[in-house]
Amino acid sequence: MHAVPTNDRVSFLRTPGPPRGIRPGAGSDTAVMDQLDRRAELSEFLRTRRARLQPQDVGLPSYGGRRRVPGLRREELAQLAGVSVAYYTRLEQGHGHNVSAGVLDAIAGALRLTRAERDHLTHLVKPKRRSARRPAARRQRVRPGLQQLIDGMEHTPAYVVGRRLDVLAWNRLAGALLGNPAALPPDERNMAWLVFLDPATRDLYTDWAQKAADTVAWLRMDAGCHPDDPRLAALIGELSVKSPEFRRLWAAHHVQDKAYGTKELHHPLAGPLTLSYEALRLPADPGQELIVYHAEPGSTSAGALRWLAERDAEQPGVPAAPPAGPAAVPTAREAAPSVEPR
Repeated sequence: MHAVPTNDRVSFLRTPGPPRGIRPGAGSDTAVMDQLDRRAELSEFLRTRRARLQPQDVGLPSYGGRRRVPGLRREELAQLAGVSVAYYTRLEQGHGHNVSAGVLDAIAGALRLTRAERDHLTHLVKPKRRSARRPAARRQRVRPGLQQLIDGMEHTPAYVVGRRLDVLAWNRLAGALLGNPAALPPDERNMAWLVFLDPATRDLYTDWAQKAADTVAWLRMDAGCHPDDPRLAALIGELSVKSPEFRRLWAAHHVQDKAYGTKELHHPLAGPLTLSYEALRLPADPGQELIVYHAEPGSTSAGALRWLAERDAEQPGVPAAPPAGPAAVPTAREAAPSVEPR
């Protein structure tokens, strides 16, 4: 049995229910979520960022003794940002609609936020208005030309992710490397769902804990940009109910945007692999990214990847991605939101 934290900020761990910052849908008798609470998200984000700083980290005297709260006090943060304690307290309570860009920048500097965290704070304080003609739950599609591009990369694993980390398209080698998405129900073709709820995906990543943390940090950024997305809220609710690790990571409010890096994999057929990846945003397709994996030329991983590609080419029965375009199969989270057990 997992130990249960007593900190009120993560009190939702006491029962398998929704995390703070998510409101249950009206009239729902399950844990289906339909909206992220922007005020609660802003409040928790500022509190967790403040809690990670100590007075000595920012050049303030600590005066010794035991502090009642972790990290900086509100008055200390307000002093660093050059605002009144009452003003900062109101902001941390979720009232941020009248904050000027200058004050927001000063608070971000005082909290020593990263670029990704600054962007996230801005999205929480000043969310983008959603056009009535472009609903948040709009179905995502991949252009046929993009599908043709990745299909032509026969010796390079490549796939496309969209909003909510939905897996929208992939080539044959990506399917052979990461687990063929075509074999999954459309509602499970989602990287966050796979990382936390699919045992094979958990076994694939040598450092699963880091992969899980990166996944939640990216999903948290998406939630800040799209707080009114019911499908995203449903995904977060489902993962919170079914995964203790997700609940713990979500409560930390970390945000991160990784455009490149290295992954250590242990493939059930090809063995251990060290692969670099690039995440390329697609300007013509907002919300979509092309993820490409590659190995160092001449390395053992390059040879194993080439072997996997050749082996997969000899398996004509293994399906590739569904066709792109108007007839595309609905992608993960595109079905009606649900957190009922599968």
